[in-house]
Amino acid sequence: MLNSIKILTLALAVSCTAWASTTDNLLSPQEQQAGWQLLFDGKDMSQWRNFKSDGLNSQWQVEDGAMTLTQGGGGDILTKKQYQNFELQLDWKVSKKGNSGIFVLADEKGGAIYSHAPEIQILDNKEHPDNKIDSHLAGSIYDLFAAPSTAHKPAEAWNQVRIKLQDSHLQVWQNGVSTTSIVIGSTTWNALVKNSKFATWQGFAEGKKGHIGLQDHGDKVWFKNIKIKEL
Repeated sequence: MLNSIKILTLALAVSCTAWASTTDNLLSPQEQQAGWQLLFDGKDMSQWRNFKSDGLNSQWQVEDGAMTLTQGGGGDILTKKQYQNFELQLDWKVSKKGNSGIFVLADEKGGAIYSHAPEIQILDNKEHPDNKIDSHLAGSIYDLFAAPSTAHKPAEAWNQVRIKLQDSHLQVWQNGVSTTSIVIGSTTWNALVKNSKFATWQGFAEGKKGHIGLQDHGDKVWFKNIKIKEL
Protein backbone atom coordinates (compact mmCIF):
# COMPACT_ATOMS: atom_id res chain seq x y z
CA MET A 1 0.00 0.00 0.00
CA LEU A 2 2.81 2.43 0.92
CA ASN A 3 4.57 1.86 -2.41
CA SER A 4 1.29 2.42 -4.25
CA ILE A 5 0.80 5.75 -2.48
CA LYS A 6 4.36 6.82 -3.37
CA ILE A 7 3.80 5.91 -7.04
CA LEU A 8 0.50 7.80 -7.13
CA THR A 9 2.06 10.86 -5.49
CA LEU A 10 4.93 10.85 -8.01
CA ALA A 11 2.50 10.48 -10.92
CA LEU A 12 0.44 13.41 -9.69
CA ALA A 13 3.56 15.56 -9.31
CA VAL A 14 4.70 14.75 -12.85
CA SER A 15 1.21 15.40 -14.16
CA CYS A 16 1.01 18.79 -12.43
CA THR A 17 4.44 19.80 -13.75
CA ALA A 18 3.47 18.82 -17.29
CA TRP A 19 0.20 20.74 -16.99
CA ALA A 20 2.01 23.87 -15.76
CA SER A 21 4.50 23.79 -18.63
CA THR A 22 1.77 23.40 -21.26
CA THR A 23 -0.20 26.35 -19.88
CA ASP A 24 2.75 28.77 -19.79
CA ASN A 25 3.01 31.57 -22.37
CA LEU A 26 -0.56 31.14 -23.59
CA LEU A 27 -3.65 33.32 -23.56
CA SER A 28 -6.98 31.90 -22.48
CA PRO A 29 -10.02 32.56 -24.68
CA GLN A 30 -11.21 35.03 -22.05
CA GLU A 31 -7.89 36.92 -22.14
CA GLN A 32 -7.93 37.04 -25.92
CA GLN A 33 -11.45 38.43 -25.87
CA ALA A 34 -10.42 41.04 -23.29
CA GLY A 35 -7.60 42.28 -25.53
CA TRP A 36 -4.53 40.73 -23.94
CA GLN A 37 -1.50 40.12 -26.15
CA LEU A 38 1.55 37.95 -25.55
CA LEU A 39 4.96 39.64 -25.49
CA PHE A 40 6.65 36.24 -25.44
CA ASP A 41 5.26 32.96 -26.80
CA GLY A 42 7.78 30.64 -25.15
CA LYS A 43 9.62 30.05 -28.41
CA ASP A 44 11.21 33.25 -29.65
CA MET A 45 11.96 36.80 -28.54
CA SER A 46 10.93 38.54 -31.74
CA GLN A 47 9.07 41.32 -29.91
CA TRP A 48 12.21 42.41 -28.05
CA ARG A 49 15.49 44.11 -28.93
CA ASN A 50 18.48 45.55 -27.11
CA PHE A 51 18.51 49.14 -25.88
CA LYS A 52 19.56 51.42 -28.74
CA SER A 53 19.94 48.47 -31.09
CA ASP A 54 17.85 46.72 -33.73
CA GLY A 55 19.15 43.32 -32.71
CA LEU A 56 19.18 41.06 -29.67
CA ASN A 57 22.35 39.85 -27.95
CA SER A 58 22.85 36.08 -27.96
CA GLN A 59 23.16 36.04 -24.16
CA TRP A 60 19.38 36.45 -24.14
CA GLN A 61 17.98 33.02 -24.97
CA VAL A 62 14.84 30.91 -24.62
CA GLU A 63 15.49 28.33 -21.90
CA ASP A 64 12.80 25.84 -20.85
CA GLY A 65 10.04 28.13 -22.10
CA ALA A 66 11.43 31.20 -20.34
CA MET A 67 13.07 34.31 -21.75
CA THR A 68 16.46 34.07 -20.07
CA LEU A 69 19.50 36.26 -19.56
CA THR A 70 21.96 33.37 -19.43
CA GLN A 71 24.84 35.51 -18.17
CA GLY A 72 25.88 39.14 -17.89
CA GLY A 73 26.82 41.01 -21.02
CA GLY A 74 23.53 40.55 -22.84
CA GLY A 75 22.58 44.18 -22.27
CA ASP A 76 19.25 45.69 -21.28
CA ILE A 77 16.35 44.89 -23.58
CA LEU A 78 13.02 46.53 -24.38
CA THR A 79 9.84 45.90 -26.32
CA LYS A 80 9.88 47.03 -29.93
CA LYS A 81 6.54 48.71 -29.29
CA GLN A 82 5.83 51.60 -26.90
CA TYR A 83 2.89 51.73 -24.51
CA GLN A 84 1.05 54.51 -22.67
CA ASN A 85 -1.91 53.14 -20.71
CA PHE A 86 -1.58 49.41 -20.11
CA GLU A 87 -1.74 46.44 -17.80
CA LEU A 88 1.28 44.12 -17.83
CA GLN A 89 1.65 40.69 -16.26
CA LEU A 90 4.71 38.48 -16.09
CA ASP A 91 6.47 35.85 -14.02
CA TRP A 92 10.13 36.19 -13.03
CA LYS A 93 12.78 34.38 -11.05
CA VAL A 94 16.37 35.37 -10.34
CA SER A 95 19.51 33.42 -9.47
CA LYS A 96 20.97 33.44 -5.97
CA LYS A 97 22.55 36.82 -5.12
CA GLY A 98 20.89 38.07 -8.34
CA ASN A 99 19.64 41.51 -9.34
CA SER A 100 17.51 42.68 -12.29
CA GLY A 101 14.53 44.91 -12.95
CA ILE A 102 11.43 45.70 -15.01
CA PHE A 103 11.22 49.17 -16.53
CA VAL A 104 8.15 51.13 -17.64
CA LEU A 105 8.06 54.27 -19.78
CA ALA A 106 11.57 53.54 -21.04
CA ASP A 107 12.94 55.70 -23.85
CA GLU A 108 16.26 55.88 -25.67
CA LYS A 109 16.99 59.57 -25.16
CA GLY A 110 19.35 59.02 -22.22
CA GLY A 111 22.57 57.11 -21.86
CA ALA A 112 20.97 54.07 -20.20
CA ILE A 113 17.60 52.35 -20.13
CA TYR A 114 17.10 53.52 -16.52
CA SER A 115 17.84 57.20 -17.31
CA HIS A 116 14.15 58.12 -17.50
CA ALA A 117 12.31 54.89 -16.63
CA PRO A 118 10.91 53.88 -13.23
CA GLU A 119 12.06 50.38 -12.27
CA ILE A 120 10.22 47.59 -10.51
CA GLN A 121 13.05 45.88 -8.67
CA ILE A 122 14.03 42.22 -9.00
CA LEU A 123 16.38 40.97 -6.29
CA ASP A 124 17.48 38.07 -4.15
CA ASN A 125 16.43 39.89 -0.98
CA LYS A 126 18.32 37.50 1.28
CA GLU A 127 21.80 37.37 -0.25
CA HIS A 128 22.26 40.30 -2.65
CA PRO A 129 24.24 43.14 -0.98
CA ASP A 130 21.70 45.73 -2.18
CA ASN A 131 19.22 44.45 0.43
CA LYS A 132 19.99 47.04 3.10
CA ILE A 133 17.44 49.60 1.80
CA ASP A 134 13.78 48.57 1.80
CA SER A 135 13.00 50.40 -1.45
CA HIS A 136 15.67 48.27 -3.14
CA LEU A 137 13.94 44.98 -2.37
CA ALA A 138 12.00 42.92 -4.92
CA GLY A 139 8.68 44.42 -6.00
CA SER A 140 9.65 47.93 -4.92
CA ILE A 141 9.78 50.97 -7.20
CA TYR A 142 13.54 51.19 -7.04
CA ASP A 143 14.80 53.81 -4.55
CA LEU A 144 11.33 55.34 -4.29
CA PHE A 145 8.63 53.06 -2.88
CA ALA A 146 9.19 49.94 -0.72
CA ALA A 147 7.31 46.69 -1.23
CA PRO A 148 5.98 44.93 1.90
CA SER A 149 7.77 41.77 3.01
CA THR A 150 4.65 39.68 2.33
CA ALA A 151 5.26 40.20 -1.41
CA HIS A 152 8.69 38.57 -1.33
CA LYS A 153 9.81 35.06 -2.31
CA PRO A 154 13.30 33.55 -2.11
CA ALA A 155 15.77 33.42 -5.00
CA GLU A 156 15.05 30.88 -7.74
CA ALA A 157 11.32 30.88 -6.95
CA TRP A 158 8.85 32.14 -9.53
CA ASN A 159 7.19 35.47 -8.74
CA GLN A 160 4.09 36.90 -10.37
CA VAL A 161 4.01 40.62 -11.09
CA ARG A 162 1.14 42.76 -12.32
CA ILE A 163 1.77 46.36 -13.35
CA LYS A 164 -0.99 48.80 -14.29
CA LEU A 165 -0.34 52.28 -15.61
CA GLN A 166 -3.32 54.44 -16.52
CA ASP A 167 -3.33 58.21 -16.74
CA SER A 168 -0.03 58.28 -14.80
CA HIS A 169 -1.48 56.18 -11.96
CA LEU A 170 1.10 53.43 -11.39
CA GLN A 171 -0.03 50.32 -9.53
CA VAL A 172 2.07 47.23 -8.86
CA TRP A 173 1.22 43.86 -7.32
CA GLN A 174 3.73 41.11 -6.60
CA ASN A 175 2.56 37.61 -5.69
CA GLY A 176 -0.92 39.00 -5.14
CA VAL A 177 0.24 41.71 -2.73
CA SER A 178 -0.19 45.40 -3.56
CA THR A 179 3.26 46.99 -3.48
CA THR A 180 2.63 50.38 -5.10
CA SER A 181 -0.19 52.79 -5.88
CA ILE A 182 0.97 56.28 -6.77
CA VAL A 183 0.41 58.94 -9.41
CA ILE A 184 3.58 59.77 -11.32
CA GLY A 185 4.13 63.52 -11.25
CA SER A 186 1.99 64.09 -8.14
CA THR A 187 3.33 66.02 -5.16
CA THR A 188 3.81 62.71 -3.33
CA TRP A 189 5.76 61.26 -6.25
CA ASN A 190 7.85 64.42 -6.64
CA ALA A 191 8.73 64.38 -2.94
CA LEU A 192 9.92 60.78 -3.22
CA VAL A 193 12.00 61.60 -6.29
CA LYS A 194 13.51 64.63 -4.54
CA ASN A 195 14.80 62.38 -1.75
CA SER A 196 16.10 59.66 -4.08
CA LYS A 197 19.10 59.10 -6.36
CA PHE A 198 16.94 60.46 -9.21
CA ALA A 199 16.64 63.98 -7.76
CA THR A 200 18.97 65.53 -10.34
CA TRP A 201 18.21 63.19 -13.25
CA GLN A 202 16.84 65.29 -16.10
CA GLY A 203 13.68 63.83 -17.65
CA PHE A 204 13.20 61.05 -15.12
CA ALA A 205 9.65 59.62 -15.34
CA GLU A 206 8.45 62.58 -17.39
CA GLY A 207 7.42 60.62 -20.50
CA LYS A 208 3.80 59.65 -21.02
CA LYS A 209 4.64 56.75 -23.33
CA GLY A 210 7.52 54.32 -23.52
CA HIS A 211 8.88 50.81 -23.86
CA ILE A 212 8.71 47.95 -21.38
CA GLY A 213 12.29 47.08 -20.43
CA LEU A 214 14.16 44.23 -18.74
CA GLN A 215 17.52 44.72 -17.07
CA ASP A 216 20.87 43.03 -17.47
CA HIS A 217 22.45 43.56 -14.05
CA GLY A 218 25.02 40.84 -14.67
CA ASP A 219 23.02 38.00 -13.09
CA LYS A 220 20.96 35.18 -14.54
CA VAL A 221 17.25 35.95 -14.62
CA TRP A 222 14.21 34.29 -16.20
CA PHE A 223 10.88 35.68 -17.49
CA LYS A 224 7.75 33.94 -18.77
CA ASN A 225 4.00 34.49 -19.20
CA ILE A 226 4.65 38.06 -20.36
CA LYS A 227 1.37 39.56 -21.50
CA ILE A 228 0.02 43.06 -21.93
CA LYS A 229 -3.35 44.74 -22.44
CA GLU A 230 -3.57 48.30 -23.69
CA LEU A 231 -6.12 50.41 -21.85
